[in-house]
Amino acid sequence: MLRQNLEELRLKALEAVRNARDAVSLENIRVGFLGKKGELTAVLKQMGSLSPEERPSVGAFANDVRAAIEAALEKASGLLARQELAKRLEEETADVTLPGKPARTGRRHPMQTVLDDVVGIFLGMGFSVAEGPEVETAYYCFDALNHSPDHPARDPQDTFYFDDDTVLRTQTSSVQIRVMENAKPPIRIVSPGKCYRKDEIDATHSAHFHQIECLAVDKGITMGDLKGALQTMMTGLYGPDVKLRFRPHHFPYTEPSAEVDLQCFACKGAGCRMCKFEGWIEMLGSGMVHPAVLDRCGIDSSVYSGFAFGVGIERLTLMRYKINDLRLLYENDVRFLRQF
Repeated sequence: MLRQNLEELRLKALEAVRNARDAVSLENIRVGFLGKKGELTAVLKQMGSLSPEERPSVGAFANDVRAAIEAALEKASGLLARQELAKRLEEETADVTLPGKPARTGRRHPMQTVLDDVVGIFLGMGFSVAEGPEVETAYYCFDALNHSPDHPARDPQDTFYFDDDTVLRTQTSSVQIRVMENAKPPIRIVSPGKCYRKDEIDATHSAHFHQIECLAVDKGITMGDLKGALQTMMTGLYGPDVKLRFRPHHFPYTEPSAEVDLQCFACKGAGCRMCKFEGWIEMLGSGMVHPAVLDRCGIDSSVYSGFAFGVGIERLTLMRYKINDLRLLYENDVRFLRQF
């Protein structure tokens, strides 16, 4: 009688599986027949009424019934999954011939573009790139560069001090000192980096800015080499028609020293609002490395000479792209940056 009940349960379960239309129905069938409170469990509870001789054969038959139901459920589940996939593929077919959505790509900041171009120009002339710390000692920032103890640059109103001997560098000239202390001529380096001064932020000034310095030390270096290097840099940035003007000036670490002006692109030297009606725009400071600076770094100034100059990357960028406000470079406004 129990064997007959098991066979009827098997046929009933297989019929239910064949009629199932989705995964939910299959799960309900599994629970209804094979779960802890399912029909197969209820039938097996009657095993206690069998004689010891009948129990092994009926128990084996019950295991066969369970295996048959589980196999049917697994087969039906796989079939339904394949049918569901085929249905989704048919309904969600993509037209691969349609154009894709364009990906928005980033681009270099205009200041980075100018800096890369300047570095590339000097690498082409045989220079190398040197870097140094932004937090400097007063020795490398002032003393080694021939600044007198009462020089205005040392004033706390102009420089960021951590203590009496530690500052945020005001220029990347400190890198030149570190290089000359540890290298023998010939030396040809450019040193780009961040600098800090207590300037009020306006259209042409910032307390944080970027600078690149150039240094060349060797036998027979002259002002002609300085002028040639600057002309090569400016021509590479602004084109072959660029004109430079050198004006005598004073810097503690160069002798002789010169301010370098660029002829105004807008008026070609005639005078306009862009150049404040002077025809020229001040760009950078330069000069021949002071003999005292060379000697302090262990380089014999009676044998070697050198030139140096430093220029703000912001200033070069403003001139190249005809931008009239320095703050635009720092505001990260994508509407502005997408123009470059």
